Amino acid sequence: MKKKTKTIVALACALVAPLAFAQTSTTTTEQTTTTQPETTTETATTTYASGPVTTYEPGKTIVVRGEQGPVSFALGTAARIVDRAGKVVTAPLRAGQKVRVYYTGPTESRTVERVVVEDED
Repeated sequence: MKKKTKTIVALACALVAPLAFAQTSTTTTEQTTTTQPETTTETATTTYASGPVTTYEPGKTIVVRGEQGPVSFALGTAARIVDRAGKVVTAPLRAGQKVRVYYTGPTESRTVERVVVEDED
């Protein structure tokens, strides 16, 4: 009986051994697709008008005498008045001072970005 038990144990070990020493590997591949939101590109063109100042109301409006007559601009809070070097001008503009008004948008809704004083008298 001992021999029979030894044989059964040996046979059981022989059958289980390959499973115990077998190397299993699992490879998981995950594919992720990211959808980017659509992008809209707007191009703003900056245009300028230059000429002498005819009327200036700080923080409100500036009127410049252009080649085709007076051109009026509304000054928003973002509009800066600078000299040619880019330094902020604190003195109010005077009638006759030559300026260049940089703006974006169509005639009916021009947005002034900056006013460059070209002649500081």
